[in-house]
Amino acid sequence: MSSPVRAWLLGLLPVALLALLAAVVVTTGLEDFLRRGVPPVEVLTFDRVTLAPNAIRAELVNGGPNPATVAQVMVDEAFWTFTVTPASEVGRLGRATVEIPYPWVRGEAHEIKVLTSSGLTFSHTIEVAAETPQLGLPFFAAFTAIGLYVGVIPVAVGLLWFPFLRYLERRWIHFALALTAGLLVFLGVDALHEALETAGRVAGAFQGTAVVLVGALGTLLGLQVASRRRLGVEGVERRRAVAYLIALGIGLHNLGEGLAIGAAYSLGEATLGAFLIVGFMLHNATEGLGIVAPIAQDRASIPTLVRLGLLAGGPTVIGAWVGGLAYSPLYATLFLSVGVGAIAQVVFALHRMVAQETDGAVWTPYTAGGVLAGLLVMYATGLLVAA
Repeated sequence: MSSPVRAWLLGLLPVALLALLAAVVVTTGLEDFLRRGVPPVEVLTFDRVTLAPNAIRAELVNGGPNPATVAQVMVDEAFWTFTVTPASEVGRLGRATVEIPYPWVRGEAHEIKVLTSSGLTFSHTIEVAAETPQLGLPFFAAFTAIGLYVGVIPVAVGLLWFPFLRYLERRWIHFALALTAGLLVFLGVDALHEALETAGRVAGAFQGTAVVLVGALGTLLGLQVASRRRLGVEGVERRRAVAYLIALGIGLHNLGEGLAIGAAYSLGEATLGAFLIVGFMLHNATEGLGIVAPIAQDRASIPTLVRLGLLAGGPTVIGAWVGGLAYSPLYATLFLSVGVGAIAQVVFALHRMVAQETDGAVWTPYTAGGVLAGLLVMYATGLLVAA
């Protein structure tokens, strides 16, 4: 027997033993014996709730270790008729849709409670009732407009700082690059906070916090490997690669942002008032500045700027579509964590870029002030969005 084959057999031996032990546990009834006298653990999570005229539709996910049977449904403290598809019993990691014929009132809050056969209760509150948009031309028009207003247009406006940046001295270019890093750090921390918050609404079995870790770290490592060759060049090509990398990182962040915004508007949890539009435009316009900062000392064609703008702002439209049509806490957590990883990789790339141009003397009054300025700008414009 050759050495490689022998090595593989030795490596697979523990795996085979574990598989054998697992088979013994499943086939001998050991699990049932250990659970004897212990009440079942049931965990149902509301994944998505949509409203149609005189009807409420709740999508449930079983994130617990045992099957759960939907026995009764209450709406606003009153028992109500309902139907469950595909079946009342929801297996582990299974899904079920509960249809409730209920005359909900637009603009008011409603509470839904699902009671299982074991007597456990799981509830969900509709803060502001509004009919869920249906797939069609009006849907795509409305949510495309949302994506354009909060993503594409602000980034495009921010790109208009490019001619101004070309007249700056090198030390101020470093300030702009550091400001970009500050913007991205703020976006990354904000996205991480949103990802962890959304992870709390993910069914327990899917381990929302672990999704954040895998999504962020996996994206960071993947982009590190994928961009190693492009960032290994010098001069104009390197700076252009960094600009595209920044646009990609911001685009992935905006995908998660669009997802959350689209879901909020489709569920009637937010209104796109004029002040909020202005807030988002100011908040996201700074992203355009960050994209063009690395190429401020180079010539960039209009098609290049258009590609950068679409790469950064376009995903907001896609996110708004997905959020309005099929929002899921699990997918939202994954998209947000991917944005975190992408932004972290871009910050590392910016640090290396400035370090090379300054012979390792990264932290000067200009770069330190730039990072702080970026954080303050995002904080100040974020106040408008929060308002």
